[in-house]
Parts: sequence; structure tokens; C-alpha cells
Amino acid sequence: MYFCFISNDQQKKDCAVVLQQAGEIGMAIIGELIKRTIDVTGYISGESPPAKAQLKVLCDLLEKAKYTAFGKEHHFEAILADANPIHAFQHVVPIYDYDRLHAEWWHYLHKGHQNVTWPGGQRYFALSSGTTTNSKAIPVTDNMLDAIKRSGIQQIMSLRNFNLPADFFEKDIMMLGSSTALASNGEFLEGEISGISAANIPFWFRQFYKPGARIAATPNWEDRVRKIAKYAPRWDIGSMTGIPSWSELLLKEIIRYNNVRTIHDIWPNLQVYTSGGVAFEPYKKSFESLLDKPLTYIDTYLASEGYLATQKRPDTQSMALIVDNGIFFEFVPFIEENMDEEGRVRPDAEVLTIEETKPHVQYVLLISTVAGAWRYMIGDTVMITDAERAEIIITGRTKHFLNVVGEQLSVHQMNAAIKSLAEQFQTEVLEFTVASVRNGADYINKWYLGTDGTFDTTAAVAFLDRELAASNKNYRVARNKALKGVEMEVIPVDYFYRWSKITKKMGGQTKIPRVMKEEDFNEFEDFIKSLS
Repeated sequence: MYFCFISNDQQKKDCAVVLQQAGEIGMAIIGELIKRTIDVTGYISGESPPAKAQLKVLCDLLEKAKYTAFGKEHHFEAILADANPIHAFQHVVPIYDYDRLHAEWWHYLHKGHQNVTWPGGQRYFALSSGTTTNSKAIPVTDNMLDAIKRSGIQQIMSLRNFNLPADFFEKDIMMLGSSTALASNGEFLEGEISGISAANIPFWFRQFYKPGARIAATPNWEDRVRKIAKYAPRWDIGSMTGIPSWSELLLKEIIRYNNVRTIHDIWPNLQVYTSGGVAFEPYKKSFESLLDKPLTYIDTYLASEGYLATQKRPDTQSMALIVDNGIFFEFVPFIEENMDEEGRVRPDAEVLTIEETKPHVQYVLLISTVAGAWRYMIGDTVMITDAERAEIIITGRTKHFLNVVGEQLSVHQMNAAIKSLAEQFQTEVLEFTVASVRNGADYINKWYLGTDGTFDTTAAVAFLDRELAASNKNYRVARNKALKGVEMEVIPVDYFYRWSKITKKMGGQTKIPRVMKEEDFNEFEDFIKSLS
């Protein structure tokens, strides 16, 4: 986790000095050197306003890709020459989702074509492990790998804001990603983005990276966890990163295997946990039951399409979009007028840049990247919490809004309601999923809650219904019209993970879907019933 942020020639020299001195004088003082370098060079955002940084990013993207097939088709040279390149870009280049971009452009990459949407050829494809589909293969260019490394550097540099001791920077980092044993598909290598990134870590970082290349290449999640548990006492872990549900399962297995009380009996210097892409709050109470000391929690936003945002300060749960590193962001107000019946952004939808957004409004996120994604609908919805800092929270997925009969519930609202329910009934709800399903001629919302506790489900249903109605007027209206009822089943949380193992896979970036379509929900329900 020992990166040097390289943004200018002086910082390059600082980095070289740190690494050279570290090699000469050993680990005893490396922590102080790195912390000192962070204190000197750690001002990452704020050097230029987000709008100015984003204009430069877009122009750099257009300049780099102007001679690709996509760039020629969409007149990138003319866009660059326009007095308002952002407006020209939005006027000329259509909005894409994965299916359209793949059908029109990316499928050529699989056939070995070069200079399609980004200069050069293709080595890697990131297989999406999101909750809507597993069929996406996202191009990962060398430029994107470099961008991900720089974003990781920004995260590390921002640790100066969390007042961590110097010796923290001497410790190892546990990166609980997917397997680095990438699958060969002809001339290409495929895997989850976390596995691709870990397979390309800098050589000087490898001595700090755990579980190390050999264990990280173990394909099976459960085998990998067993090996980590075995070797865990040999490592001095200072920070850990991973999806909360899989991270918690790993910690439990380490504690069980080594017959200790908490993870700090194995890793006494564990101080930081970095989650990503999933709200950590539902897991916090059970996670902290495995600890003997408080941790600093940091959220990040690493998607198959790139490293989009990271939390840079301790006094917020929002993440700062990384506005100066190969990704141009656009925002579509998430309202019915802007979306079609398939959940895609309409061609004539209103599209805003970062400086045009308003706080506490939900937006569909579009990105253009150094991997050759252009005005690409990533599928997430976000809310701006601080425009000057370009800070956001993730509110859900465009296809994971519960809106079959007008409920218009976001995952963000569902998470908040489930958190309130857990507090009200003094229990822990680690996983949940919900669907609108037919009950005769009517629709109801059917919830499955994963918990190892017990509570009165009748009272819980009434409480959840009230919470959602209080926070969302559309839900309140739907409950008086087409949405005729709410039902709830409480199941062991392990049932969710067993379903994930059977239907998808465990570990890495795999997530439990918060909202399911009725057909998928029926299959999930049949599986749960088979376990009862």
C-alpha cells in the first residue's frame, strides 16, 4: 500500500527519493518517510476545481482517441476544435449502455481488431460481477490499469487526513479481491477487475501485498480463504480491503481456524478497513464484534469500468469522484422522463456536467474513459453531496430501483429503512432482497431478510412499511393504489451466501442483489425453500 503520487516532476523526484532511501535504510524508518512525503505532496484534489479538471480530462481523452475508428466516426478532431468541446461532445456522441457499445464497437475487440474505441489492442477483459448480469466483458486497457494505480495512490495519499501513525505505513495490506488466475480466452485474459489489478501491482509493492501472488491465484474462493486463515499469523496486516460480506466471512474463518477471540489477536496492528461498492453500515455491528480495537473505515468505488471515487476525509461518508484521472463524468437526472421502459437513458435526456448538478438529487452516472467507454451508462445512480469537492454517495442501480407499480424505491432508501428496522428490533440484518410479485391479480412487495437473530415479523413488516412510506412519497401513493401488501421472510444469512455460491460465485466483487425481477425472485425463493 506504499504508493507515491506522481503528479509533477518534483513529486516524481520525491517518490524516487523515498523508494531509494527505503531500500538503503530498511523498514525501520520507511513509515516515517512515506508519511512525511504524504504530508508534503498529499494535496490531491483542490489544485484545480472539478469542472476545470474534467474539461482537461475530456480533451485528453478526445486527443488520445481521435484516430481510432470511434474517434473518426464521431469527429473527435472537430469536437476538440470547438469553442465548447463538452457541448459538442454531448451533441455528437450518443449515450451508450453495455449492450449497444458492445454490439456496435466492442465486439470487434474480441476478434483481435485494434484502434476500435481506444488506441492499440486489447489484453484484458473485466468480467462484470455486478448484480444485474454476469455476461459483460469490459475492456481493460493498459491506460486504465495505470489510471487505477494512480487512483489507488490518491487513496493512499489522502490517508494523511485520517491522522494515522507513521508505523501504519510499514504494515502489510490484505487485498481480498477475486482470483488473479485469469482465464485465457484466445489472445485475451479475463477475470474480475480486482483480480486483473492485483495481477498487475508494481513490483516494489509485492512485498507488502497479501495474501501474495500464490494464494491470490487460487481459483476457488473457499480454498483461498482456508489458505489465508492458515498463513494469517505470519503477516503483520495494517489494513484490509474487500466487499464487506466476504471480508466478514474471511475474518470469521481466520478467528475460527486459529482458535482466537478476535482478529486483533492475529493482526494486532489492523487499523483500516476499506470497503467498496456496497454500503458498509448494515455489516458494521457484526463486523465490529470480530474486533478488539476500533478501525478507520474508508469507502471506495472501484467498478469493472474503472476506479471512480474514494473517500478522502474522515468527517464524511461520501466519496470524492476522481476527476483528474482518465474518467469524464456526466449526470442524468434520474426521473421518469429521462428513462425508457428498459431502464436505459433516453437519447433526448437532459445530461449535466459536474458543475451543473444539484445536491441531494439522484443522477444516472455516465462515464467516458481511457478504456474506450464513451458516454457509457455504468448502471449506478449517485447523489451529489458536495459539488465543490465533487463528493457523492451511491444510491443504487438503475435496474435495482423497485418500481414495478410506482414505488420508486432506491437501494439507498431501502438500506436506510433496513438499518432503522435492525435498530428498532435490536438485531442485525446483513443481507436482504426484495421484489414486486403478483399475488393473484394484485402486486405485493416480498422481502427476504438475512439475519441470525429473531424478531416478530408481523411487527417488522408494519415498521418497514411505515419507514418506507415516510421517506418516499411515491411509495406512500403506491401503497394506497396498486401495491396491495408487504410480506417478509426471515432466513439465516448463510442462505444468501449458499445461493450466491450455487448461482454465481463467492468472494471477489460479487454482490447480493437488493432488488430482483419477479422471475429471478421466484427461482431464489425456490432455492430458499429447498434449504428449509
